[in-house]
Amino acid sequence: MAVNIYGGGANTNANGLKFEQETSLSEALNAAGYVLKSNGYVYHSSSLERPIALSAPKHKLYQRILNPRGVKWREIISKQMLPDEALLNLETNTIHIIEKKFQNCSGSVDEKLQTCGFKKLQYQRLFAPLVVGVEYLYVCNDWFLRDEYRDVRDYIVSVGCHIYFNEIPLQDLGL
Repeated sequence: MAVNIYGGGANTNANGLKFEQETSLSEALNAAGYVLKSNGYVYHSSSLERPIALSAPKHKLYQRILNPRGVKWREIISKQMLPDEALLNLETNTIHIIEKKFQNCSGSVDEKLQTCGFKKLQYQRLFAPLVVGVEYLYVCNDWFLRDEYRDVRDYIVSVGCHIYFNEIPLQDLGL
């Protein structure tokens, strides 16, 4: 009988949460010298006059971006979507939806990666009233570099999404 040394259930969630903290957008912004205000606005450290981006993870996507701009999500999509991280680049008028996936044994995340095409379409519908471009990307741990995920990685790219490993690529967010 095989033994799961990683625990599953609560331990799997704990491992995933640790990965999410290690790949924090706010930490990446701070480390790169950007200033992130408590309202989510991001500034160049050299100029605090004009924000360059707006960070809006989970429910803040609605509180900071969609609701204030009059977007009624229930009229556009049937279920609220809560991204791990989201960054609206105010200079390029592009929302970057960031989902983080951690795995250390085969499991349900395998299938979740294959939903990026649908989710990107949903976000495009959601942001269409604002005429905002949508980029959808995964930040994954090294588990997904294994050869058995080659087809999934290729699929992610083929539907116009992106996959990165162990860090949030600020340069690809236009920062």
